Amino acid sequence: MARADLDKQPTDVRRMFDAVAQRYDLTNDVLSLGQDRQWRRAVIDAVDPQPGERVLDLAAGTGTSSQPFADRGASVVPCDFSLGMLTVGKRARPHLPFTAGDGTRLPFADGTFDAVTISFGLRNIVDPRAGLAELRRVTRPGGRLVVCEFSHPTWAPFRTVYLEYLMKALPAISRAVSSSPDAYVYLAESIRAWPDQPGLAGMLEDAGWQRPQWHNLSGGIVALHRATR
Repeated sequence: MARADLDKQPTDVRRMFDAVAQRYDLTNDVLSLGQDRQWRRAVIDAVDPQPGERVLDLAAGTGTSSQPFADRGASVVPCDFSLGMLTVGKRARPHLPFTAGDGTRLPFADGTFDAVTISFGLRNIVDPRAGLAELRRVTRPGGRLVVCEFSHPTWAPFRTVYLEYLMKALPAISRAVSSSPDAYVYLAESIRAWPDQPGLAGMLEDAGWQRPQWHNLSGGIVALHRATR
């Protein structure tokens, strides 16, 4: 497992993800009511990895999101700032080249990857705009970006119900299944404060990505943003 300089990442956030690593995948499955599997499939279809392509999966955690790229013949690099997550992932998937890295200072040369993707991790980069610019740096000209992130439900009445779930039910349920339930209070707050779909598209443009577009999943609970280098 390769390691890069992680000094720019807030220690408390990194420790939070280290603490939830053991049961992270199970907790996500429970809290999303199994929809996280559908969201991961949508990411794979959007990236459309081809055999032999190099793909960066940033905020890969334990590598659950990375394995499908390898299954399609791509050369995927799972990268995360949590050493706890990477340790759990390496035990489960020793064949993947897990790499520790700061999302604003990636340990890769310019233009290394044909495609880069980040799922539910852009919110946790200390400077998301800098993270998007860094992802652009390591993508070859003409390469593609897919961002899967929590967003704003498109139907206003449901949005109210959703926010109530985030702030009340999600932390309560996490106490039953997570190894560190307090982390999910932070996650709920970060989701609530995150920009909506046009707001994230604007962030992509600001970072130099071309032709950003998005597709809503689960009524806008999650949005899949795509752009090209």
